[in-house]
Amino acid sequence: MIPSLVPWPAEVGLRQGALRLDVSEPRAVLARARHARGDSPQEGYRLRIDADGIRIDAATPAGAFYGERTLRQLVSRDAEGYFLPFVDIRDTPRFAHRGIMLDVARHFQSVEVVERLIERAADLKFNALHLHLTDDQAWRLALETHPELARHGSATSIGGDAGGFYSVDDVRRIVTHAARHHMVVVPEIDLPGHTHAVGLSHPELVADPVLAPSVVEVVERFGGGLPRAGAPYTGLAVGFSSFDAHAPRLEEFLHEVFAEVASLFPGPYLHLGGDEALGTSNEDYRSIVDMAVRAVAATGRLPIAWHEAGAADLPREAVFQYWGFLSPTDEHAELVDRAASRGGSFILSPADAVYLDMKYDEETAAGLTWANGPTSVERSYSWDPSDVIAVPEERILGVEAAVWTETIADEATLEHMVFPRIASAAEAAWSRPLGSPERSWERFRDRLAGLGALWDAEGIRFFRSPEIPWA
Repeated sequence: MIPSLVPWPAEVGLRQGALRLDVSEPRAVLARARHARGDSPQEGYRLRIDADGIRIDAATPAGAFYGERTLRQLVSRDAEGYFLPFVDIRDTPRFAHRGIMLDVARHFQSVEVVERLIERAADLKFNALHLHLTDDQAWRLALETHPELARHGSATSIGGDAGGFYSVDDVRRIVTHAARHHMVVVPEIDLPGHTHAVGLSHPELVADPVLAPSVVEVVERFGGGLPRAGAPYTGLAVGFSSFDAHAPRLEEFLHEVFAEVASLFPGPYLHLGGDEALGTSNEDYRSIVDMAVRAVAATGRLPIAWHEAGAADLPREAVFQYWGFLSPTDEHAELVDRAASRGGSFILSPADAVYLDMKYDEETAAGLTWANGPTSVERSYSWDPSDVIAVPEERILGVEAAVWTETIADEATLEHMVFPRIASAAEAAWSRPLGSPERSWERFRDRLAGLGALWDAEGIRFFRSPEIPWA
């Protein structure tokens, strides 16, 4: 498990010598590689570069693909042109799930933007794209069984910005593009809370908004107005909405929705949300989550839920996604303990490390600061998945960076907030534990500096953090 970003320290496979390249840009080096079938693990590979050329051995296409990602990052340039260092690498990832979540509900992102994010995340060896498709502000998926959901619930975004939705053809295009980059797409239909947009077409399925003091406080700080039943919501407040656990057709509705979602997204998981249902009683919460679990089970898929779902009875094979802090609060630690007691595995998305919508510093134009203040590049890097929650490492499925889009309305802002901190999540997911010889902040900072030129060549509008000595 070498670090996700290269080149790496000299003791990790680096040898004397270099291979000169007659290429016009770094990506062209991929055509110079010879491929062979090897005996590496599922996503592992062996990369050898010497005077005879470039060879990648892998047991699977995914392993060969990741070998190519490392190869491209190794390209350097001097006065004589492009070159590659001589190396002999055997590499395999630490965790099976290496994801990035994109919230397209608060601000819609076009298919083209999603495709570019897939490409750039795959370059860093991510293998999952989690799409947060529904929330209070919008329902972004045009279902053939329930076209009214997108027709009534997708017109706007936060702040009254333009909305949008994905057609069935759009979804197929995204899923196909992801598969070409060895990524699976995990769709999220959030419930019991975050369901205000459903009420625009199905008022009989949702409860009236619960205007708790926290909701009023967010409205006073950020504007957007208080949510009203039957009216689109374009503010930032959360926790006020819920399905009605006693609605006669709710379970039938959930079965219909999850059945079609499963038909569109061929991966092993369906994400049912479960977070921030602050206006839902404990009894109703468990009842609705149980309905959703039954609906997911009927599709043959495994459920993923935010860690609050530890309060419900998810099956032992379920996956819980932890979004609390690096040092969990007592409330979140209790929910994690309850989830862990049921079995299953965990995806780690600590908000004060890999929520990429947090400000870098107080001067950052976009972003929020609720996750223990701004998140610098160093803080995004300096944590280890095994140190966050009290579960053994074999029950950690992986790491997922998250991009919530309350303040991210366009691709330029998205790139600025995602890059370079996405590289921190990539290393946490792929590489050895923090503190290993290959993985330290000082070495990461220097390697990340070299990656800036590659991002420039790709046209990525990344944040040139003063923490990094950019080349």
